[in-house]
Amino acid sequence: MLGAAESTHLPKPQQLAKRVIALSPHAVEMLFAIGAGDTIVATTDHADYPATAKNIPSIGGYYGIQVERVIELNPDLIVVWQSGNKMEDIKQLQDLGFKLVNSDPKTLADIATNLEQLGQLTGHSIKAKQVADDYRQQLAEIKSNNQNKPAVKVFYQLWSTPLMTVAKGSWIQNLIEVCHGENVFYDAASEYPQISIENVLLTGAEVILQSQDEGNVLGINWADWPELPAVKNQHIYQFDADLLHRATPRSILGVNAVCGALDKVRG
Repeated sequence: MLGAAESTHLPKPQQLAKRVIALSPHAVEMLFAIGAGDTIVATTDHADYPATAKNIPSIGGYYGIQVERVIELNPDLIVVWQSGNKMEDIKQLQDLGFKLVNSDPKTLADIATNLEQLGQLTGHSIKAKQVADDYRQQLAEIKSNNQNKPAVKVFYQLWSTPLMTVAKGSWIQNLIEVCHGENVFYDAASEYPQISIENVLLTGAEVILQSQDEGNVLGINWADWPELPAVKNQHIYQFDADLLHRATPRSILGVNAVCGALDKVRG
């Protein structure tokens, strides 16, 4: 199966993709960022940035892809998401002979590499390199500014019911590390473990980070547990989930938001 930043074929210049199906919100955002948004003929659910992306037809989501629609649209490139698309759908598209590339960044650095790759595939290499270089420079500055700051014990509330967090190997862990945070559940057995409130209370977390989703924020009243330093000192912060969870150039905004919250804890 396709690995990160790999494709079945790298097109020659005369084979540059003009009709692209992007099977993830982050791939759609990346294509627009490098000036290739007008090549996208179909996307998946929740591909909503920039606003123009909402006008592109959706042909599926986490539950699967409408392969018959793919055949009708006859793309010359499909940007799949190996972690988010069904493997049987990806295999079927391969078997049908479509040209596939996997966009599945695992680290913040992977975003820049992926931008450049998509630029090569669509004939937007110059713009892609500009966007990637700017992103790399901003990320390097953030790392430099935060690497020597005191570590902060971080609890990231991924969801409230059931209560879930993130651990090593998760996307959010990348952001926490750049800001010199110490994920209190780093060593959990899975990347996105289910935990209990009692588990959290034992960590001594100094800050609680949450997505702004109403169901998540309102799911637990942390004020009921003032023994937790994050609660006692009122260090509970909410963020736009798209900035934290999507691997796109806007991840810089998510990193800055997390670092800003940790700086408030440091005082």
